[in-house]
Amino acid sequence: MPLDQDRIEEDTEKKGEGEMSFLDHLEELRWHIIRSIIALVVFTIVAFIEVKWIFSNIILAPAKSDFFTWTVLCKIGNKFDKPDLCITDIPLELQSRFMTGQFTITIIAALVIGLILSFPYIVWEIWRFIKPGLHKKEQSSSTGIVLVVSLLFALGISFGYYIIAPLMVYIMVNYQISDLIVNQFDITSYVSTFVTLVFGTGLLFQLPVVIYFLSKFGIVTPGFLRKYRKHSFVVILIVAAIITPPDPISQIVITIPLYMLFEISILISANVERNKKKKEAQEALNESAS
Repeated sequence: MPLDQDRIEEDTEKKGEGEMSFLDHLEELRWHIIRSIIALVVFTIVAFIEVKWIFSNIILAPAKSDFFTWTVLCKIGNKFDKPDLCITDIPLELQSRFMTGQFTITIIAALVIGLILSFPYIVWEIWRFIKPGLHKKEQSSSTGIVLVVSLLFALGISFGYYIIAPLMVYIMVNYQISDLIVNQFDITSYVSTFVTLVFGTGLLFQLPVVIYFLSKFGIVTPGFLRKYRKHSFVVILIVAAIITPPDPISQIVITIPLYMLFEISILISANVERNKKKKEAQEALNESAS
């Protein structure tokens, strides 16, 4: 009895169907990239057409007192008799100091919005390219990976948009070291910080998925992650400092969920290692039986 009959049979089936050459793989990858770019371009064009609405209702919304986060915070304050939690005014003043400033930032904003909207499809195209190279058991164990990646990305985007972004705006607008200094921000500075913060948080929330695949390939183990837990906390703090403005509150707010995701990643890595050991034990049992 072979060591892994299912894998041998699957390899035989693949050989029977004909193995793809390196150039064939490149050609297939090219079409996955082309379709992903088309999706990105389509969503970017839509975002560019609706850019005024996007700026007014999405990008600049956290700077308005009727924003969802401020409304909820005010309701909590009224419930617990804390009227100071109600934000009635955010004195944000934006200006464009460059001739092409507004047009350039429009293109950047449309491109990022297009990337966010097309992200699930791009991930699906990447998975379609990778999936045929996996064995059936690996494919079955990775079922729903596109959905998980998309949900984590959406969760990260939402967290960055509804929690980190309004805090960043409020703190930066009201921070003042002297009454002689007036906070008048350039629109390019505001949008670039906003985009880096929100999109970066969405990517950072992919940590469990990254750890899952690194554990599958044997690059990291739960023991390794536990051993360097303190070091990882320092790394998370540094990453949080990079994608957030230089204020401690925003850094702490984003550090907490990231560290929670790291702890979840340890559990995921432990589960992967446990399944590997079960598989190795079963293979050893089959070998001894043969």
